[in-house]
Order: sequence, then structure tokens, then C-alpha cells
Amino acid sequence: MEQSSGGEGGSVLTAAVIAELTGGTVHGDAGASITSVAALDRARSGQLSFCASAKYARLLAGTEASVVLLSPDVATAETRARARIVVERPQDSLVSLLPRLYRAPERRPGVHPTALLGRGVRLGSLVAIGPYVHVADGAVLGDRATLDAHCSVGAGVQVGDDVHLFPSVTVYSGTQLGNRVAVHSGAVIGSDGFGYVYRNNQHEKIPHVGRCVIESDVEIGAGTTIDRGSIDDTVIGAGTKIDNLVHVAHNVRIGRLCLIAAQTGISGSVRIEDGVVIGGQAGLAGHHTIGKGARLAAQSGVFGDVPPGETWSGYPARPHRESLRAHAALFKLSGMVKHLERLLSGSDEEGRAR
Repeated sequence: MEQSSGGEGGSVLTAAVIAELTGGTVHGDAGASITSVAALDRARSGQLSFCASAKYARLLAGTEASVVLLSPDVATAETRARARIVVERPQDSLVSLLPRLYRAPERRPGVHPTALLGRGVRLGSLVAIGPYVHVADGAVLGDRATLDAHCSVGAGVQVGDDVHLFPSVTVYSGTQLGNRVAVHSGAVIGSDGFGYVYRNNQHEKIPHVGRCVIESDVEIGAGTTIDRGSIDDTVIGAGTKIDNLVHVAHNVRIGRLCLIAAQTGISGSVRIEDGVVIGGQAGLAGHHTIGKGARLAAQSGVFGDVPPGETWSGYPARPHRESLRAHAALFKLSGMVKHLERLLSGSDEEGRAR
């Protein structure tokens, strides 16, 4: 298999090697080589791109990429690429090649001299703790855990194996992270929720004593905040992926393998079942349940339970087809109002006085 070190820190791959790795079929120059990937309209010689739909045929025809991954639907489409590789799912194939072309930064186990570890901290094997990290008393870090610069881990926090906390992540006491969890920069995990009771002429804070449990294989985006429970726990299910700038309030329970896009806000005690997908900027009012496999479109405003498997959209959110009909009616309303105003003013449809 022809493969050598490339300028991207990964490898130089020939079309023949790419076909072997992806199970595809090469047409053209099997010796054409690439060192990186790019979109069709930005790719240059020595780069790999892909096309999975005929609607991008114009970009495919003009691309300067040396090698392109193509779906069977566009296998014979015009292109100047030196080699085309036909695969069933070009995007999936591209994703599988990325680790060979872009190597992750070298991980160096050890504890930086500026890191501060509290009493009773337990470190697994091959942990990597960066500059100015603080790990408070009694915290436990699993094998191969990585804490980048300026992370803060609270007292008694449990961090599983192969966890990666990117720079400036804060993990409060009462938090538990499973294995292979990734938390990106600036995220805050396990802070107190927004809970107060009005008495004695003031808003008195409700103490938060529940946990924040992040199960295995969860990824949490930059700037996201996840509150600990008040009395119950806040739980993020295994395999769930949360985008940047999402807020998850106290006592929320999110199931397995959910996808939650940026700027979503989830109010307290919401239950989100397995496999739910939530679009960006959605807002969920508290104490409702989103059923298994449901879909919420971007900017949905959810004020009630959503049945399993259904797609809802709009504000307030409702079944998607119903929401589309409501919006269509609203768009027609402006014309109807103008027509009514003309009738009331005594003018005909062309604005002439009667």
C-alpha cells in the first residue's frame, strides 16, 4: 500500500490506496495522490473532494481536485479530476479517510509543573494534565484522561477513561463523566441551576444537591452549560452529542444518541428520550417530554409534550405539516388585509375610486 508522510502531518494517499480503504472503484489515474481534503469549489491540485448529488455537477465539473469520491449517481459526470473513485456513500468514505490525512496533536502524558492537585486526588495511568489546571480534593481521573490548559475540576468529581477536557473547561463538584467524553473549551458542567423560592420578601436560592451525570461517549460543545440537579440528577445519555452554546437546565434527562444543535435552551425537568434530534435555537419549556426519535426543527418553541417519532416545528411548535399550513395562511393574510382595506375605502382592486 503506497503511503508516506504528508505535509498535513498525516499521509500522502494515492487514488489506488483510497479505493482500497473505501471499497471503491478507481476510474482514471490510480497513481494520482492527495495530502488533504477540500470542498469542490475550493479544492486545488493534490487535494481530495467528493460529490454525492447531481445538483453539485457544476462544481464537480470545475473543481481542481486531483481525486474525487463520487456516488454511483454522478459516476460519469464531467470532471477535470485525474481520478474518480465511485463509492456508495462518498461523505462517509471521506470521514473515514480524515484520520489518515490529519493526525491529532501529539498527546504527552504527565502533569505540568504549574498544575495544582488537591489532597486525595487519584490519577489513572497515562493522564495528561496541562498548564495551570486545578484538580480539587478527592477528584478521580481515569486512565488516559486529558485536561488541557486552565481546566478546573471540582472536589470529588469522577472523570472516566479517555476523557478529554479542552482548554478552560470548568467541571463543578457533584459531576460524573463517563468514558470517552469530550468537553470543548469554555463549557461549564455541573453549575447550580436557576432555582429560587420567593419568601421573606426576597428570592431565596434553592440549594442544588443533585448530581450532573454525563454518560460515556458524549461530546459537549464550546460554551455549553449543563446544570446539576436540584434534588434529582441531571443526566446526559450515552452517545449524545451537544453543540456549542447550548443550555441544559437542572433535572433535565436526555436519553441516548440524541443530537442537539447550537443555541438550544432546555428548561428544567424536561425529559428527552432516546434518538431525539433538536435543531438550532430551539427552546423547550420545563417539565415536558420529547418522545423517542422525535425531531424538533430549528427555532421551535416547545410548550407541550411531543409524541415519539413525530417532527414538530414553529412557534408554538406543532406537527410540521400543520405548522407549514399555519405559516402559509399567515403569508396570505397580508394580501387579504389589503384587499379588505380597499373594499372598505370604496376602491376597486386596481385602486380606482368607485
